Amino acid sequence: MEKANWSSPVVGFILLGLSAHPRLEKTFFVLILSMYLVILLGNGVLILVTILDSRLHTPMYFFLGNLSFLDICYTTSSIPLVLDGFLTPRKTISFSGCAMQMFLSFAMGATECVLLGMMAFDRYVAICNPLRYPVVMSRSVYVSMAVSSWTIGGAASVVHTSLTIQLPFCGNNVINHLACEMLAVLKLACVDISINVISMGVTNVIFLGVPVLFISVSYVFIIATILRIPSAEGRKKAFSTCSAHLTVVVIFYGTLFFMYRKPKSKDPLGADKEDLSDKLIPLFYGVVTPMLNPVIYSLRNKDVKAAVRNLVARKYFTQ
Repeated sequence: MEKANWSSPVVGFILLGLSAHPRLEKTFFVLILSMYLVILLGNGVLILVTILDSRLHTPMYFFLGNLSFLDICYTTSSIPLVLDGFLTPRKTISFSGCAMQMFLSFAMGATECVLLGMMAFDRYVAICNPLRYPVVMSRSVYVSMAVSSWTIGGAASVVHTSLTIQLPFCGNNVINHLACEMLAVLKLACVDISINVISMGVTNVIFLGVPVLFISVSYVFIIATILRIPSAEGRKKAFSTCSAHLTVVVIFYGTLFFMYRKPKSKDPLGADKEDLSDKLIPLFYGVVTPMLNPVIYSLRNKDVKAAVRNLVARKYFTQ
């Protein structure tokens, strides 16, 4: 019997989405679509200004352009599929399509963890070693840092996606999630997934623990350096150059840790509530952070605000 099941591999998956909560589907479709459009607009504008405005051709804004592009890719890897699922009960997706979606989502998430660490190093050098900044953060260096972030994230995703798609699913192809989330897919496997669980744990340490530790140490030195600046105006100016990045880091990792450490419901309807929250919390995490990033950098950075105004004025007078 076991061999018979293994001989019939899964060729596609069924995404349950919010089919158990049909009243929520249209509401969340409008809400998530609106947030997705804001993500595309906000991050698209940031990419444009970092390319078109020569004053923003610096390492910090180069990383910011990468972050905006990454956020667009991250949300686009899953949100269109989620939106389609709201309109189509029991949405089907091919095995290859599911594998691609898992790869892109994991790769973008891992890359962002590394990229935020790279941005922290950039701010550390700018604040703590300003005289050496042009040498340490030369164009070849910061481009290599960005490329390595994408490469490391992509390599980690290749490993985990490969380990997942090689598992036998024995005909069980119903994913109780909004998209092909890797942990939800692993639950369908009909063999021991200890290797997958261990590798995910190691990856969490590498991509969550190490960057958080590195960023924390960097900001200890940054804050210590800022506090030694004699003038209040100088301290304010120095802190303003890294406040946006620090805010993004707090939101990114804060929501991530909250997502994995949320308490389990214990009331009689707890299983249903837990099932719904397990779907909605990752969904909002995946759209809220990319939506807030351009807002934070626009509101807390005079150079970005000036570049956006110039871009709008140039577009207005051109018309």
